[in-house]
Amino acid sequence: MSDDSGRPSTHLDVRPDSPAASSFVSHATSRANSQFASADPANPNTKGNGRTSLEAHRARELRWISAMSSTPEAQARKSKKIRKLVIEGVPASVRYLVWAHLADAKGRRIPGVYTQLGKRARIAIAEEIERDARDCFPDHPHLREEKGALVTMLQAYMTMVPDVEYQTSLVIIAGHLLLQSPEEDAFWTFLAIMDTHLRSYFSPRTVQMEVDASIFSKAVEAVDASLAKRLFVDLDLSAVKICRPWFSSLFSNILPSDFVNRIWDVFLYDGPPFLFRVGLAILSCCRTRLLDASSNPALIYALLAFPPTSLLPEDPEALITLALSMKFKDDDVRRQRVKLEAQLKRQTQQTNPRSAFSAISLPRS
Repeated sequence: MSDDSGRPSTHLDVRPDSPAASSFVSHATSRANSQFASADPANPNTKGNGRTSLEAHRARELRWISAMSSTPEAQARKSKKIRKLVIEGVPASVRYLVWAHLADAKGRRIPGVYTQLGKRARIAIAEEIERDARDCFPDHPHLREEKGALVTMLQAYMTMVPDVEYQTSLVIIAGHLLLQSPEEDAFWTFLAIMDTHLRSYFSPRTVQMEVDASIFSKAVEAVDASLAKRLFVDLDLSAVKICRPWFSSLFSNILPSDFVNRIWDVFLYDGPPFLFRVGLAILSCCRTRLLDASSNPALIYALLAFPPTSLLPEDPEALITLALSMKFKDDDVRRQRVKLEAQLKRQTQQTNPRSAFSAISLPRS
């Protein structure tokens, strides 16, 4: 949750009577109670007004703290209890802790490494990162600073994982995390999300985006054959050009921030198939406009890159419900990805026996 300046709140204490007070991980328990003073009026999951709203909000916070204290991070994405809580909603006051838990950020955290990474020489693309930080976050001065948290965090990541190909989407994702989290917490969550879900989108030696775009176009055809024909046959649009700005940024520069937060809540549990679901939901919202649009690909791409709020559901929960209602099986997406990835891996190994993700550079202790 952010304070009035837009900076993430960084100090909270678990209430002594919290069921998780004695067992919740130390860096998480220090951040739960200062948000208990008021309900989050911007949270669409907070029902009612006044005391009832506050009590419901506090109860949800406590359920999350208890669930995180009793479910190891590595097991969180296998827990039906956790998924039920994800669908019910994540209070803004504990959101970044939930994201870190679902991403298993603690399992990757190495004390002292982030500080050491920050001492490495300035990377060649630093000016590009600084420019993108200014362009992407004009309303958040602390993210636009040349030596601020966003630039520092990406400098650290790019020196640690030098085989990642820089794209503006990295700034967008890292910046969105920093709007929720303290700097080092954001770094390890960012690293975990990249390792688990996104790194292949940013490797120069893989074509993961092409794979996912191909699968997505087939999903559109299965869900709405008329719309698929309009987009991919009549207009001859590229599924890659549709999916790239969506998937590589986790929709962070596509939709309003409250929608993005709820998408991330579910994505960090369900994984990449949920990106497909959100993409299908956006197409559903824009369907009439797309079917009636003139045959101008540039206008269609622009519409999908920045869907008008007038075409979106009234609140984030309605979008989540629509995305989850899409009639295709997540396991089918996972199987198709594995199959195509295996084919690509064999092809890659024939030309380059080294793994595409082999390069990582940790500081010496």
